[in-house]
Amino acid sequence: MRTYDIERYLNIRSAYGASFAPDGDRLSFLMDTTGVPQVWTVDGPGVWPEQRTFYEERVTFASWSPERAEVLFGMDKGGNEREQLFRLEPGTGVIENLTEHPDAKHRWGGWSHDGERFAFTSNRRDNAVFDVYVQARDETGTDADLVHEGDGWLTLGGWSPDDSRLIVQEAYSNFDQDVSVLDLETGEVTHITPHQGTVRFQSPEWGPDGEHVYMVTDRGSDTLELVRYDLEDGGFTVVESGGDYELDGVSIDHESRRLAYARNVEGYTELTFGELTASGEIDAFPEPDLPDGVAGGVSFSPDGNKAAVTVTASADTANVYVVELRTGETTHWTRAATAGIPQDTFVPPELVHYPTFDGRNIPAFFTLPEESPEGETPVIVDIHGGPESQRRPSFSAVKQYFLSRGYAYFEPNVRGSAGYGKAYGHLDDVENRMDSVADIEAAVEWLYDHPAVNPDKIVAMGGSYGGFMVLASMTEYPDLWAAGIDVVGIANFVTFLENTGDWRRELREAEYGSLEDDREFLESISPLNNIEKIRAPLFVLHGENDPRVPVSEAHQLVAEAREHAHVRELIFDDEGHGFSKLENRIEAYSQIADFLDEFV
Repeated sequence: MRTYDIERYLNIRSAYGASFAPDGDRLSFLMDTTGVPQVWTVDGPGVWPEQRTFYEERVTFASWSPERAEVLFGMDKGGNEREQLFRLEPGTGVIENLTEHPDAKHRWGGWSHDGERFAFTSNRRDNAVFDVYVQARDETGTDADLVHEGDGWLTLGGWSPDDSRLIVQEAYSNFDQDVSVLDLETGEVTHITPHQGTVRFQSPEWGPDGEHVYMVTDRGSDTLELVRYDLEDGGFTVVESGGDYELDGVSIDHESRRLAYARNVEGYTELTFGELTASGEIDAFPEPDLPDGVAGGVSFSPDGNKAAVTVTASADTANVYVVELRTGETTHWTRAATAGIPQDTFVPPELVHYPTFDGRNIPAFFTLPEESPEGETPVIVDIHGGPESQRRPSFSAVKQYFLSRGYAYFEPNVRGSAGYGKAYGHLDDVENRMDSVADIEAAVEWLYDHPAVNPDKIVAMGGSYGGFMVLASMTEYPDLWAAGIDVVGIANFVTFLENTGDWRRELREAEYGSLEDDREFLESISPLNNIEKIRAPLFVLHGENDPRVPVSEAHQLVAEAREHAHVRELIFDDEGHGFSKLENRIEAYSQIADFLDEFV
């Protein structure tokens, strides 16, 4: 089989995040043809798309006005996540910065239905909390109206059908949220989800009548289910049960009453479209003819008869499809290039389950390269971040590159991962943190029994919290690993919590434990404080502008680890929590490949 270098693989493109224009005949979307995501538009399936923004920084989303030929998009600088909002006129190419507060984060909250205003949350007033703002489409950042002062992590769920109210969601952790309704005329906030303990209330959406709010929640079950809340009588009604699986979220088009919801089945998306009846039930449409993978980012056409969806699969890069809702027929609207690499060379995974120390079975995706000689195949154990995240069967150019180089790929969803219910997600909380690391040991034991695997050539790799898992696995089980790759990882929970962004400290303490109450425990499980146990070579990569896991985590780790093992460090001055620029990704993964060539 012909092989290609890492630069070729990293030039594989993705198209995603589509939004319909008011005429219903055009889409805006994001594509990374230039190396970082930019705004593009396309006038039909298979039509050549037009690039609309030309920045060196990444664009994070794009949303077409419901009434005008203008697109609002977000962009940060150097990975600092202080996203600013911009208005683009595709016809003239004119772009205007609408927020003009470069030291603050701005989180998009949606257009009003008449396209005259938009809403967002921002930490302008206080870096540690988010407030709600409303701004006219033609105003600048100094003109935004502060309509509600928050005291935590606030996001918006959209405008009511008459544009008089906003849904406000507050997160206390990834497994605990609240939903309120904000009256824009009176400023009154009505809390609609009071609860005790941790309960997820996610993806809130207004019903078409403005009298109900739809959301997914685990208030009455272990898995997320779709419910309807009646604003008049305060009652919840289950609309669709998740059963053994989670419902990822819901999208509703008010005028047409069209609805979409997604079921997460072991990582794969089952997408359902339908129409809400007057009683709030769903008349389902035929199943859409979409690829078997991960789908999301639903945008309804103005008439509600079509929906744009982003779909990615393990062996197929992300692209935008348009679904005819009444028939389920789908059309491929974008063709993100695969850099000349034949798509049939991309290898799909096998969904497996392996036993761990307490008798549970841990789900994972395992992919063998095309040639995997018995007892000789090296393996990369790639551990996701979060921890409340999930490794799903989406496309990864890096993964396909290493498969082409003869590495197998193992992607576990250890306890604490999202997508498997509330109980599973809480199994790694605070004092149970190291049980998830024990699940990694069990993964390696499962790999030892696989006939293709070389047990002396197993690599740990992960980013963010996954970087912590790499470091913890290497210090807790030092003899298992041939090498480790830590990307923007946590080395010491105490210094991480002390130095992370003020806006996210409490959110993270809810998962990991608090500095006030759990400092001694956090110190005891921090890999930095057990670094003398490390044996395998380690490569540490980080972004200088990382607002989540400060670069100081990398520096202190490298300084200590070098006394015990071979360590390399690579810091990018113009990146944050991960690497968004093509030239940086090429350098990072070229060096990772060279590192593994040397030690594995």
